[in-house]
Amino acid sequence: MKVLFTCGGTAGHINPAVALARMFQERNDGCRVLFVGAKGGMEERLVPKEGFPLETVTISSFWRTLSPSGVRHNLKTLRNLSVSKKEAAQILDDFRPDLVVGTGGYASFPVVNAAAHRGIPTAVHESNAVPGLTTKRLSKVADRVMVGYEESRAYYDHPEKVVVTGTPVRGAFFEKTREEARLALGITDDRPLLLSYWGSLGAEVMNGYMTDFIRREVRDGAPFHHIHGAGRNFQSMTEALGDTKLPGEIRLREYIYDMPTVMAAADLVLCRGGASTLSELTAIGKPAVIVPSPNVTNNHQEKNANVLGSQGGAVVLLEPVCSGETLYQTASDLLKDGARRAAMSQTMTGLGIPEAAEKIYETLLALMKA
Repeated sequence: MKVLFTCGGTAGHINPAVALARMFQERNDGCRVLFVGAKGGMEERLVPKEGFPLETVTISSFWRTLSPSGVRHNLKTLRNLSVSKKEAAQILDDFRPDLVVGTGGYASFPVVNAAAHRGIPTAVHESNAVPGLTTKRLSKVADRVMVGYEESRAYYDHPEKVVVTGTPVRGAFFEKTREEARLALGITDDRPLLLSYWGSLGAEVMNGYMTDFIRREVRDGAPFHHIHGAGRNFQSMTEALGDTKLPGEIRLREYIYDMPTVMAAADLVLCRGGASTLSELTAIGKPAVIVPSPNVTNNHQEKNANVLGSQGGAVVLLEPVCSGETLYQTASDLLKDGARRAAMSQTMTGLGIPEAAEKIYETLLALMKA
């Protein structure tokens, strides 16, 4: 069996494919896996690190602007489409896959499109609530479209192809109970834990608000435990806090490498609205305050967050109306209200699909046997 996964651009596209690739190899002796990404994308670093071979195609995005620089960029993208079509054909000729799966990113288009026209079984997975341009176009030729939410079905021209599978979440998120995770973090009292982070790259504006947030916590005597991941803004946050002495209950980290443990221990999560993050939250039923990034294509994060917010599992705040005071007051009120958090947790659990990887695997196997 030979399976080709094509993805890239963000870890949210790459991680689900890696989880599925491992599942195929663990369950099928001799299964060969190949990844295809975009030249220059983060997949060139992440995929080999996971131990999988990677080929690349020359592909870029379209900019939705008529500015001179935008026009030049889009002309280059049109040329790249022609180049990537030939590259994708060569990869398919060389690898001869039995199945091609796209999990997002521009690199998915030429590979899945070429495979579909050759009659190779094809599927795409869309983690976002509303499909992006690549998934929307590929949904017309792929055999199956796998989505994270039932609400997503209405956005596709061929709903009969759509299967609601959820988005795969790493098994490590299910290994510890809240109590076990708190002990692993050295938390021995009854105060709740807040986890906050804005992604591995951080977010300058939001981390500025978190500097004020932390000062307020210190002023109030650290009423709850708090672990904040600052990403690339760690140094600037540290400098901005200056002489503010952080008690042991407040931990400012550059990166949160033990995210499954920290999230399992948390009583409330303050985060962005990326699809993978929201899948993790719903899989383990964590209430959240979500501030969607305003800097993503097609406003995906706000649409993702609204699926959870409309059901009552999360509070959604938009970045332009945020402040350190707003975030602190919102988080403080929720951390004092155990009954509301319990209701939010129940809603999040109902929206999650913890067995997403299994559902996708079964869908793909059935597609290959069809």
